Amino acid sequence: MRISSLEEYGLRCMLALARKGPQGQLSISEIAELEGLSVPYASKLLAILRKAELVSAVRGRGGGFCISRPAEDITLFAVLTALGGPLIDPDHCKRFSGQHEECVHTEDCCVHHVLDSLASFIGEILERTTLSDLVKAGAEQRHGHRGLILADSLRGSMTDENTVPSPDNGNEI
Repeated sequence: MRISSLEEYGLRCMLALARKGPQGQLSISEIAELEGLSVPYASKLLAILRKAELVSAVRGRGGGFCISRPAEDITLFAVLTALGGPLIDPDHCKRFSGQHEECVHTEDCCVHHVLDSLASFIGEILERTTLSDLVKAGAEQRHGHRGLILADSLRGSMTDENTVPSPDNGNEI
C-alpha cells in the first residue's frame, strides 16, 4: 500500500482540525501555514474532505473549516478512502489483463486473493483507529511517552481465527 501525497496531506489537515475539536475552526490559510502547504493545495484537500462530509465550512468573518463530528467518530479508513479511494482498486484485474480483455487468471488468481486479504487486514486497522487516537498518540509523544496505537490495533486483529499461529504453536515453555 502506498500513501499518496493527497492522502498524507489530507490526513494532516484533518489532524490539525481534530486538535481544534468540532467547535474549533481554522481558515484555509491557517491550515496551509500549519502544514507547510500552498493555499490552493490546502483548498483542494479541504474541498475533497468537505465533499466526503468529514469537514464543514463556516462562512463569514472569522469563518473557516472544522471537523464535521467528534474526532473519536472519524476513522482513518474514512479519511484515507475519501482522499484516495479504495485500498485495492476493484478494477485491478481489468487493468492488468495483458493482451486480453480479461485476465487469464480470473478463475484461479492467487494474487488477487492475497491483495484482497491485505486490504481487509489494513482496512480493519484503519477502521479501528480514529483521529482522536492519533491526536492522543501525538500528545503522548510530545510528552516523552511512546503511543502504542498501532500495536493496540494489531493486537485486536491478531485475535481472529484467520491469524497465522505463533511459532511455538501455543505450547508453553
